[in-house]
Amino acid sequence: MERAGDGRAAAGSITGMLADRTARTPDAVFLRTAEGELTYAQVQSLAASTAGGLAALGAREGTPVVLLLRNSLDHVVVWFALARLGALHVPVNTALPGSRLRHVLAVSGARIVVAEADLLAQLDESLLEGRTVIVRPSAGAGSGEHVVELSEVMGSPVDAPPPRGGDLDPATLMFTSGTTGPSKACVLPHRYLARQGQIHAQRFGYRDDDVLYCPFPLFHIDAATLTVVAALAAGATAALGARFSASGFWSEVRQFDASVFNFMGATLTILWKQEPSAADRQHRVRLAWGVPVPEWRDRWQQRFGFPVYQVYGLTDAGLPVYDPVGGELRPGTCGRVIDEYDVRIDTADGAGIGEILVRGNEPGLTMIGYHGMPEATAAAIDERGWVRTGDLGSLDRDGYLVFHGRLSDSIRRRGENISAHEVEELVCGHPEVVEAAAIGVPSELTEEEVKVCVVRRAGSELSAEALHRYCLEHGARFMVPRYIEFVAGLPKTPTEKVEKFRLAQAGITDRTWDGETSR
Repeated sequence: MERAGDGRAAAGSITGMLADRTARTPDAVFLRTAEGELTYAQVQSLAASTAGGLAALGAREGTPVVLLLRNSLDHVVVWFALARLGALHVPVNTALPGSRLRHVLAVSGARIVVAEADLLAQLDESLLEGRTVIVRPSAGAGSGEHVVELSEVMGSPVDAPPPRGGDLDPATLMFTSGTTGPSKACVLPHRYLARQGQIHAQRFGYRDDDVLYCPFPLFHIDAATLTVVAALAAGATAALGARFSASGFWSEVRQFDASVFNFMGATLTILWKQEPSAADRQHRVRLAWGVPVPEWRDRWQQRFGFPVYQVYGLTDAGLPVYDPVGGELRPGTCGRVIDEYDVRIDTADGAGIGEILVRGNEPGLTMIGYHGMPEATAAAIDERGWVRTGDLGSLDRDGYLVFHGRLSDSIRRRGENISAHEVEELVCGHPEVVEAAAIGVPSELTEEEVKVCVVRRAGSELSAEALHRYCLEHGARFMVPRYIEFVAGLPKTPTEKVEKFRLAQAGITDRTWDGETSR
């Protein structure tokens, strides 16, 4: 059985990694979805022919190509074809409305779009004027200067050009979630994609018999670099689900024969708060990783039979912090800073709570910058290579990181700066709460009051009064939310980030409980 090595001598691009892996284990299964499987040799062959087809349509080194595709075998093949060409892979959130897609097209400068036919049919035709459109599948092709079926491109008889693009050249434009404003495009070099996958596989000890399952979209690094490329690094299989579904999660884990899975946001809590079942251990999962790991991680392992590990990172800076597998797991921390990175806290002496800054200890571990935004890049990366994360944190003497919330996600109430993250932790401590989002709403006095939107466990009859009493008993009084509103679900991006601007727009509604008037 082969384990992932440290990757330092491995190829610095996913093109080189795929060639190396195909030469070693051509018939091993690389990709698995509900539609079928592809071996390493099949992906290598399809990526080469697709690269030839894309080149025939004008894709060259540095050419941005937008992918408006759901998780699929084709999506990964097109991505690897673009990497081979040295073209810019621009994966796009498939839930974007037309106005925000227009922003993505404008920022990226893409003249070639690869899209699902049904998604394409929903777009304003003016968005595609003057662009080459490649459609998957063939039905409902829509419009554009050229409309080509993806199957034709993938089956192109045109010889694939030799692999292009240096390890530190741009490979991907990965757009941030844009939950607070227009999204920015992180420019990620080839080496970033390769090394994130290699480091991840090494940290968790992935083996060639592992199946890494991810139900999140390929326009996010969890599915792309930390599942597909991590599987590639270990000679394992990447299994991609269509979306996270609480009711269908475990059946898909079993269907794909997963041994590892990724979680984010409230997904772990949602799974934990399902009724215990005799099927809880009917799987071959040996570990799961993601953010956040709750305080009941030991009880999770007792129930489901495997540990969960936390990481810390972001697209802009990679993953500099991991829970040490086989080492000390410190409750309340994200894990420990790994050797490949430096992390420091932006305070006068580096102690206490401040903004988390990240720098790679080798080339290509963080983004190059924000595409077409030199001022934003200069604000985010200093002359010594430190990347500002916009997150608040603290480090202990052993290099364990504690996350204290977003720098901009605070609520100013009666002279106190309140961390929305800490309010959410307080509320989610109640056993009948699945997830919560805290926001600031205007106060009739001055500054803001704290409102929390809460999703209760299915069948719960938890009242606002009872939740408010719980918060008073377990938290500092200034943190206790004045307003409580129960909701069926929180508005989220496809990567499970809460769109708080939507909650703020709603403000106080007729369903909002007010602790001041309910006394």
